Amino acid sequence: MKQRTLLREVSIKGNALHTGDAVHLTLKPAPANHGIVFKRTDLQGQPEIKPRVDLVTDLVRATTIQQGHAKIHTVEHVLSALSGCGVDNALIEMDASEPPILDGSAREFVKLIQQGEPVEQDAEREYFTLTDTISVSRGNSSIIALPFDGLKITCTSADDRGIHTQHLSLTIDPDIYITQVAAARTFTIYEDIEELLKLGKIKGGSLDSAIVIKGDKIISKEPLRFNDEFVRHKILDIIGDITLLGIPLKAHIVATRPGHALNAELTKVLFEKYSAWQRGGKKAVKPAAPKADIATETSLDIRRVLDLVPHRYPFVMIDRMVEMTADAATAIKNVSINEPYFQGHFPGNPVMPGVLQIEAMAQAAGILMIRRTTMEGKTTLFMSCDKVKWRKPVRPGDQLLIKVKITKVRGAVVCAEGECTVNGQTVSSAELMFALVDNAEVD
Repeated sequence: MKQRTLLREVSIKGNALHTGDAVHLTLKPAPANHGIVFKRTDLQGQPEIKPRVDLVTDLVRATTIQQGHAKIHTVEHVLSALSGCGVDNALIEMDASEPPILDGSAREFVKLIQQGEPVEQDAEREYFTLTDTISVSRGNSSIIALPFDGLKITCTSADDRGIHTQHLSLTIDPDIYITQVAAARTFTIYEDIEELLKLGKIKGGSLDSAIVIKGDKIISKEPLRFNDEFVRHKILDIIGDITLLGIPLKAHIVATRPGHALNAELTKVLFEKYSAWQRGGKKAVKPAAPKADIATETSLDIRRVLDLVPHRYPFVMIDRMVEMTADAATAIKNVSINEPYFQGHFPGNPVMPGVLQIEAMAQAAGILMIRRTTMEGKTTLFMSCDKVKWRKPVRPGDQLLIKVKITKVRGAVVCAEGECTVNGQTVSSAELMFALVDNAEVD
């Protein structure tokens, strides 16, 4: 596929969201391999900044980049529009530090790009193709990136109360972006507005440029453009933030309650892999084996969990081991609406299957057993369960706290007790039995 730029320069005016300043933004054609570059025409020397994740300085409700004395706030919407429309090379001239917020979406930027008429160039477009699974998480938010021949984003958006939980999965190309993503507007919780103003943010915010959520009510100057407009805007932001990688990405991104900080964290990990790929002569790079000693670790992030269990998407039931001792462990499973089993269990009333809660206990107990015996290279196989009780339904948005305790070890056979809780209330419990076997036997 060929690189693309614009046939002619195009301009737009408006006020910025966070600074409130009036700004004139112009998109100009650029030669092949130029990339996307910002130019501050209001500063001495008219400095240029090529947006990269290592230049990110602020991630509070927007993505800000800075190089030297030149700073650009809220880069994600215009970058999302350019990336979504398949524009590789362009110069973005601005006479202020922040692009205009316009209607709070990328729709007006897309219209501007279409007026500029994207055209192919002689050079081929280069991609960074992810070759292994990576993940980042913060609290109850997480993003996993999986190998995929294209760009696919599966996203779950949810607030702390679970009132506006939305889920969507899209394979991104210019047509899908323009029709299904670009028009989705930014949104905020009503209770957050005062704090954002105290932080010096949203000086130019209004109902002309954002949707406000107040309890179960949606305050907007016009009706929602999509029934699931919130999750579509989250996808819009992800596309803009991963543009800071500096090269088009081929991967499947699975995000649960993402934000700019988590998007940037993912992009940093991708950037490290991209840099290694470049240093290695652009050959596929596999990560080095972890050097951590499971016998001494007291917690595990998702990358270490994946090192120790044979399961992969969609059957990994542990997101993090938060505490481990010789005989007991506590793990977390973030239950999101993007879990594939919710499509049939049950449509309109999603409930996490009880057997998968049992599986989560078994996976946590298996990791604990590997740690207890310091026998990496082993796999635990679930054998049986007894005294199983399910007390309350587990629904999307819940965080499952899984506690397991080893009660008996006889050779390669292990017995354990497990309990799952949500918000301090027991939802399920069981006694488990499993066997520890060599990985070779599983293969």
